[in-house]
Amino acid sequence: MSLLLTNVGSLVTNDPAQGSGGLLGLVQDAAVVVEHGTIAWVGPAAAAPATDERFDAEGRALLPGFVDSHAHLVFAGDRTAEFNARMSGQAYTAGGIRTTVAATRAATDTELDANLARFVGEALRQGTTTIECKSGYGLTVEDEARALRIAAAHTPETTYLGAHVVAPEYADDPAGYVDLVTGEMLDACAPHARWVDVFCENGAFDGDQARAILTAGAKRGLIPRVHANQLSYGPGVQLAVELGAASADHCTHLTDADVAALASGDTVATLLPGAEFSTRAPYPDARRLIDAGATVALSTDCNPGSSFTSSMAFCVAVAVREMGMTPDEAVHAATVGGARALRRTDVGRITVGARADLLLLDAPSHVHLAYRPGVPLTAAVWRAGVREV
Repeated sequence: MSLLLTNVGSLVTNDPAQGSGGLLGLVQDAAVVVEHGTIAWVGPAAAAPATDERFDAEGRALLPGFVDSHAHLVFAGDRTAEFNARMSGQAYTAGGIRTTVAATRAATDTELDANLARFVGEALRQGTTTIECKSGYGLTVEDEARALRIAAAHTPETTYLGAHVVAPEYADDPAGYVDLVTGEMLDACAPHARWVDVFCENGAFDGDQARAILTAGAKRGLIPRVHANQLSYGPGVQLAVELGAASADHCTHLTDADVAALASGDTVATLLPGAEFSTRAPYPDARRLIDAGATVALSTDCNPGSSFTSSMAFCVAVAVREMGMTPDEAVHAATVGGARALRRTDVGRITVGARADLLLLDAPSHVHLAYRPGVPLTAAVWRAGVREV
């Protein structure tokens, strides 16, 4: 069956050759035809071809579905007390991850799967049609492998993050834990993952350890991505660019050399404003990265400790208000930027041949995502041409 979505007031294609050009390739008074789960035609509503079915957008804005390229959704437990303490003046450190590790290890597969499904559904209802999911809350061979098996049932974008922090059993032997992560644990996890990640940070893994982990993953066919420069200046960004990582994520503390490296390579700078919002840390300077020519993505970093939000719309609003991004840049980063961070060309855009992942806003323009923060603006969501919301 072919479907015509017509009377679209403002269409975000992310193709500068479309419509009025510019970053988003906006088309006014537009229409889109969907066939077999993909985009078959895009253009002015008056020129739309005949189709089997018709949907009237009633003048509202249509965007590509959000692409969330950084999330930690396989977990159990709750860290409300930690958040409350942090909002009462205590500093954030990476150590809180171990609280979630204990709860996750104690949970059943059924409990973890149900929790993950709940958050994927929550994100979908807010317009996220592609989501990445990391392991990293098991830190044993068995628990990391089961996390990735569970995640793979919900998304093809699964990331091996055995190197989240050093497992508590190896607190006095971090080198031994790196050997485990690059050996037996990698062997068990690689068949269920597309990506390999490492938290390169004080309190987690240093540059040499991170290099060993990413290199070992790459030898097993996993593509590197890096938690880089979140809590302090460090080697994470430079290492990500050197190893050809798909993304360097967080990028909160950057030297001029870090910015230049990101601007000169293919590594996407993925910014996670939910983490700074939830930890009262300084926000990354998106304006500096964009002006230098770096590719920027926005993602939620949804996790129970430092960024417990699944709302990409919230991240768009915060990025505009706090990180120097225009509404156009933030929407671009939350769609095609995330797609580039996942090395995908089939999502994040509304162009012929792309997957028909669509977000209809209950608003006349994408600008309302930042203009009306906190307001539920999702009117409908299609994923691969199927209406899900």
